[in-house]
Amino acid sequence: MRFKRFGASLLVTGLALLGAASPALAHSELKSSDPARGASLATPPTQIKLTFSGPVTLADDNPIQITGPENASWTVGRAEVAGSVVTAPVKAVGPAGEYTLRYKVTFEDTHAASGSVKFNLSAPAPAASPSPSSSQAPAPASSSGAATPAPQAAVTTPEDLVPTWVWIVLAIAAVAAGVVVALRFTRRKN
Repeated sequence: MRFKRFGASLLVTGLALLGAASPALAHSELKSSDPARGASLATPPTQIKLTFSGPVTLADDNPIQITGPENASWTVGRAEVAGSVVTAPVKAVGPAGEYTLRYKVTFEDTHAASGSVKFNLSAPAPAASPSPSSSQAPAPASSSGAATPAPQAAVTTPEDLVPTWVWIVLAIAAVAAGVVVALRFTRRKN
């Protein structure tokens, strides 16, 4: 009789743990990016695209930054949001090497998030030629249908937080450990 009560209470505790974890699982996240995480590009992009798993808004006035070797900092134009997709025109400057795209967004549930996507540029960005008609902000990239779809990027989370899947594994391990302890406890009593 004691084992049944203990087993029932353990089951209820496990279900409560999983139920409490489900709101944390509902947070949106970065699903893909263009350029993709780890991509090696021969030429710099003229536009970046971030696709999230849910609707987002921009977190501040400077939501996207791209930096690279030798203190290279790309000019990022005005970012636009369409549901779960953020796009922004960019003007690349700098040598070949590893670049980091950093973003800050706010999800529909008011959860603010930031993250980064690293990619490589295999050739230096061409130096901008001065022209009398050039403006301060880069022109938006044309939306031609010839763009290739971006490969899936790995989930990017804020660097100081633990990914969601780790919490799921820990919850399952805790429930499994409880079951093992309960079984050993009842075997010793018999």
